Amino acid sequence: MSTVNSDPTTLANNAQTVADSIESAKVAARIAAENKGQDIVLLDLSQQTSIFDCFLIVTGTSRRQLHAIAEEIDRELKQRGETRITMSGYDESQWIAIDYGGIIVHLFDQEHRQYYDLEGLWGDARRVDLEAVLTATGARPSNRN
Repeated sequence: MSTVNSDPTTLANNAQTVADSIESAKVAARIAAENKGQDIVLLDLSQQTSIFDCFLIVTGTSRRQLHAIAEEIDRELKQRGETRITMSGYDESQWIAIDYGGIIVHLFDQEHRQYYDLEGLWGDARRVDLEAVLTATGARPSNRN
């Protein structure tokens, strides 16, 4: 039986790790917006699971666009020191999932985003405010609930 270490130092380190993940995810959100990604949502899942910190969810309108978003996010996050663990779905380009450990980036076409409804599945997660990040690119925050 394992126990969660709740000493103040561990909790502070965990909070910093989550904050770092969210900051990197905001960079990824900006890149997605600059590449015309739509309905960009960042969910803080740190209170729901210990497996990862957050999901960035983005809709693209074409295979080419989804590839461009995936490649640019990967390039920028690599420069920030994030290590990609895996990328799946790239060839099919209906749902590309990029795993950076603390951050999972989900790039969907419209049909698959509606079908899998990650926002609904993780409905109790806190939505991270992306208004400042997206407005700087000319994009609008998602109106998805």
